[in-house]
Amino acid sequence: MAPSNHLANETSPYLLQHAQNPVDWYPWGEAALARARLDDKPILLSIGYSACHWCHVMAHESFEDDGVARVMNEHYVCIKVDREERPDLDKIYQTAHQYLAQRTGGWPLTVFLTPHDLMPFFAGTYFPKAPRYGMPGFVDVLQRVAAAYREQRDAITEQNEALRGLFARLEATDPSNALEPSTQVVEKARDELRAQFDEARGGFGGAPKFPHPTSLEFLLRYAARAENVERRAEALEMARVSLRRMALGGLYDQIGGGFYRYSVDARWEIPHFEKMLYDNAQLLPLYADAFRATDDPLFRRSAEETGEWVMREMQSPLGGYYSTLDADSEGHEGKFYVWSADEIQTLLAPEEYVVVEQHFGLNGTPNFEGRWHLNVHADVDAIAEKLQVSETEARARLDTARVKLFKERARRARPARDEKVLASWNGLMIRGLARAGRLLARTDFIDSATRALDFARRGLWHNGRLFATAKDDRSGLNAYLDDHVFLVAGAFELLQARWRQADFDFAVALTQVMIDKFEDKPRGGFYFTSHDHEPLFHRPKPTTDEALPSGNGAAARVLLQLGHLLGDIDWLRAAENTIRSNYARLSHYPSAYGALLIALEEYLDPPACIVIRGSPPACADWQQQLLDGCHPTTLILAIPSAVDALPGILGERKPLDRTAAYVCAGHTCQPPVFDIQSLTELLQQR
Repeated sequence: MAPSNHLANETSPYLLQHAQNPVDWYPWGEAALARARLDDKPILLSIGYSACHWCHVMAHESFEDDGVARVMNEHYVCIKVDREERPDLDKIYQTAHQYLAQRTGGWPLTVFLTPHDLMPFFAGTYFPKAPRYGMPGFVDVLQRVAAAYREQRDAITEQNEALRGLFARLEATDPSNALEPSTQVVEKARDELRAQFDEARGGFGGAPKFPHPTSLEFLLRYAARAENVERRAEALEMARVSLRRMALGGLYDQIGGGFYRYSVDARWEIPHFEKMLYDNAQLLPLYADAFRATDDPLFRRSAEETGEWVMREMQSPLGGYYSTLDADSEGHEGKFYVWSADEIQTLLAPEEYVVVEQHFGLNGTPNFEGRWHLNVHADVDAIAEKLQVSETEARARLDTARVKLFKERARRARPARDEKVLASWNGLMIRGLARAGRLLARTDFIDSATRALDFARRGLWHNGRLFATAKDDRSGLNAYLDDHVFLVAGAFELLQARWRQADFDFAVALTQVMIDKFEDKPRGGFYFTSHDHEPLFHRPKPTTDEALPSGNGAAARVLLQLGHLLGDIDWLRAAENTIRSNYARLSHYPSAYGALLIALEEYLDPPACIVIRGSPPACADWQQQLLDGCHPTTLILAIPSAVDALPGILGERKPLDRTAAYVCAGHTCQPPVFDIQSLTELLQQR
């Protein structure tokens, strides 16, 4: 059947889901915007993504309905946007929704724009087709907004001017702020997280409960760096409890590995079942770091199973990582993942089922729509004691049972997979797998990250320009700040696992493009969009962490690391200006700025950077020995002697007649060290 609208030639799976709608959808672009201006019709902007449950609900209820579509087409030019492809539009209009609706947004996002300046004048999220949940029906909303546009132009213009003023104030920065960056802000952030911490169940705040990976990363770093022993221990405990409860709860896929988006309750029991690449990209290295800090085998297992899930289900044959797995299958949220107790009992041997029943608490009332979403209720050692078998035997039964459940689940209809490859999310996962691979001695993780970075360089980087997305051999959309900075961070982490000159050159080139095309040189910090990006009514400079770490925080951190490594004063200046221009807001409520806070720590106390030069076997041996004795924030780069023509002061770390290590911290460097014991002693003095 021929498509009924203008989405048929798009690559986004989300947009293609709507190509058969009776709604006359356009993608965002000049064709739609010109038509709206010509017809003087308001724009109905609908933003969502392919794994979004309520996006599917609204589509089935309204966008597939001929009557609703007739009203939409009559009164509006309708534009559909994939928020994963156009995070610039999503950031702007989510903020506008918060102002107009006086509540936080989400997806689907439904925004009505004036056609000549693209200013939002009414906004909401999901609207049901008919009135329910205390919300008006969508058709009634459509008709009322259309009438307001015809009859209340002056009021809309006045509101738009007020909104412009709000946006101008939101991003105001002051590079000459008199406040001097201080570790007091670090202590304040720790105290804020302590006040938000859920002692009984881990995590921060109540339902819906999100993982907050940058907050947990900050706590692990604090536990390793702070001087006060009691405060360090308390920070580690907050991170440990949170990570354990997430890994044992329903936020984690107990059968297939990987984490879901968030928990709908405060207990981590029932998730929203979509699996996002970016959540797992941040949690994977966090669990590897937590294992190194605590030696808790649960953390190692969670990291390894998550990495295995990524390689098995989310990596394309070309190397890049896919974006999401849907929450729904066969029209029902979570259907792929949930079980009945009878179904499990039929699949397992009696001695296996008795362990599984107690481990997952299957002898109570089902916890999800009459079925079970698996959460851990009893540890294996307690079950072994109760059954009077060895812990090894109990664990073996559980392991064989999980294999059987995994194989049975694989026969079910799978959730849809969004197979577009996003530069930013791939950068996060490259970093995650490279770090976990290095910390857990998983070379297959490092291999996977290497293939993904090769794909990014081959498929997303053309003639010195980075593109944001690729699918079906097509790359497109000018890349955003996050695309550049997360790929740089991923490449730099991969270089610590395995030096390749092409990766280093790529990281340096991306960093320079980020400086040239995104930096706000007069005021400090970085815009989300490049200087030659499509002009929009607002150009954000994101600093607070959302689902992703803030681009400005991540940029400041990589600029500090690479700036010190290469002795590049311009990059160090850009990092300092980013921190100073945002320091006033950071100091006001620091726990909301996790990525920027970590950059502040490394600005105030730069981590040691060790460059090892020697034969590849000697470099690898020294690097592995250092892993156990080094501070977790230490940067370790093993560069084989055959590599030459390195830029900046890195070129001064020359190979000698024997294996040598060069140690620097900030602007201070030590003479080369020629044996591992002396190197370890030197590091212990820091």
